[in-house]
Amino acid sequence: MNIAEVFFVIAAVILILMALMALLAIVSRNIVKVPPNMVAVFSGRKRTVTDPATGQRRTVGYRIVKGGSSVRIPIIERVDFLSLNVMTIPLKIASAYTKEGVPVSVDAVANVKIGSDDVMVMNAIERFLGMPQEQIRNVIFQTLEGHLRSILGTLTVEQINADRQAFAQRLAAESAQDLSRMGIEIDVLTIQQISDPQGYLDALGQRRTAEVKRDAEIGKAEAERDARKRRAQAMQEAAVAEAMAEAEIAAAQKETNAKKARFDAEVEAEKARASQAGPLAEAEARRQVVVAEQQVELARTEAAIAVQEMEARRREKELEATVLKQAEAERQATIITAEGQKQAA
Repeated sequence: MNIAEVFFVIAAVILILMALMALLAIVSRNIVKVPPNMVAVFSGRKRTVTDPATGQRRTVGYRIVKGGSSVRIPIIERVDFLSLNVMTIPLKIASAYTKEGVPVSVDAVANVKIGSDDVMVMNAIERFLGMPQEQIRNVIFQTLEGHLRSILGTLTVEQINADRQAFAQRLAAESAQDLSRMGIEIDVLTIQQISDPQGYLDALGQRRTAEVKRDAEIGKAEAERDARKRRAQAMQEAAVAEAMAEAEIAAAQKETNAKKARFDAEVEAEKARASQAGPLAEAEARRQVVVAEQQVELARTEAAIAVQEMEARRREKELEATVLKQAEAERQATIITAEGQKQAA
């Protein structure tokens, strides 16, 4: 290899290295790094996307990168950024009429941001890309204000003031669909103040204060009444308990006295029986002797009566025998006489 060829090779290598360095420089200048709170929109080439909600496919002229990095194709693509930071939207609504026709003023604040899913981001890109931040805030404000006035027209002042959280939740729910079409979602919505130039809320507050005071006084009076009632009931129960205790004591004393009296009576009776045991035994012996004598006399009498009855029956038998014999003899004589007369004839 001669010197010319060596120089040619060296020149070729240098050119290749310079080309590589130039390519690397071009690539490095077109590497787009995207922070996590931003969306990079690479526009210039068409691509087909699918809506996950409807399943429909459509062609768009951009691609998005959320957090990370990507390479922009020089000349063909351009890069724009859209912030994902929270936007604070103050809502100061004056002279919004309620259901009753009472004008009220509402101070609220809404923290909103571009949604994190691709559909929401694409909706926001197609509506807000390149738009100043203040203009984006104004669009969101107008949307929230319209829904706020619409909701106020369906509620009474009492309903609005009584449950501000429910009012805020309803506002967020009813405005969510319109904001979603713009790629916006609500993080927080708070009702800060509700006022009215007619003094309706003040009058309502005074009436409520009077009602609270009245209820408090009624409650206090009822509590005192209940306390007195409970004290009287407790005293009555104590008196009843004391009377019952005294009655039980009296009954126990009465039972004790009765038992003692019965015991004393039994003792006295036993003493009396013991003192009369001798005379009673003697009297009993005499009684038994008399009874025995009476029984002997009764036996004698019964024996005599029996002898007399036997004698009477004997005499009766003898009389019957005598009469019968005499009658039989007369009958026989009559028969004999009759037969003799019969033969003589």
